[in-house]
Amino acid sequence: MTHVKELATTLAEAHESGRALVLPTVWDVWSARTAEEAGFEGITTGSHPVADATGSSDGENMDFADYLAVVARITGAVDVPVSADVESGYGLVPAELIERVLEAGAVGVNIEDVVHSEGKRVRDRNEHADYIAAARQAADAAGVDFVINGRTDALKFGPDVFADPLSEAVERAKLMEQAGARSVYPVGLSSAEDVTRLVEAVSVPVNLTVHPVDGHAAGDLAALTALGARRFTFGPLWQMWLKEVSSDQLASWRPGA
Repeated sequence: MTHVKELATTLAEAHESGRALVLPTVWDVWSARTAEEAGFEGITTGSHPVADATGSSDGENMDFADYLAVVARITGAVDVPVSADVESGYGLVPAELIERVLEAGAVGVNIEDVVHSEGKRVRDRNEHADYIAAARQAADAAGVDFVINGRTDALKFGPDVFADPLSEAVERAKLMEQAGARSVYPVGLSSAEDVTRLVEAVSVPVNLTVHPVDGHAAGDLAALTALGARRFTFGPLWQMWLKEVSSDQLASWRPGA
């Protein structure tokens, strides 16, 4: 646990540093070691790429024990901090969720507001904040400087669910920060103006999903950093890009191609 606490402090301090933090999203030991060898100071696991790599599907369809086994293999193979995407918590109470994630060696989590096990129900603003607050309390009780990345899919659902999706994302981000999230992840920010609005709404890093080659709709790393965004992850995009590149390159080896 001493090593886990040290890694947690390292990740927490990186979030509080004010500088850009790129945490490549990995799915197995190979991708984790690749990211570490490339010089990144931390990594995240993604439920989507892990599901694809293990023959499952995203949306809490993996057995959580199997998923954590993947996380544990990753944390055991690298020396940098690892944050685990736990979707909406796999139906677990926050205290058990944090306990099991820590046992797997991860020192952060990504918690979203879409409850897949309940027909993709969207948690109420305060319900989601309360879940994050309970997770924060559990981590603090364990004496771990744990990093919670609070995710909202308000923009992803759009006007069919929320009258003003961007305003809803802003309000949820504020509540998640107040609940103890050390970064917030409003999925679906697609313009510089949207990024700026979220950045100005909270004091913790705003997480953006970026493509490792194409960047983001609002620009490359330099442009996004200039807007004030400070945490960047790849989601499933790195894995998807590798698939595209591999398919193109391998095609020349098909007999008759």
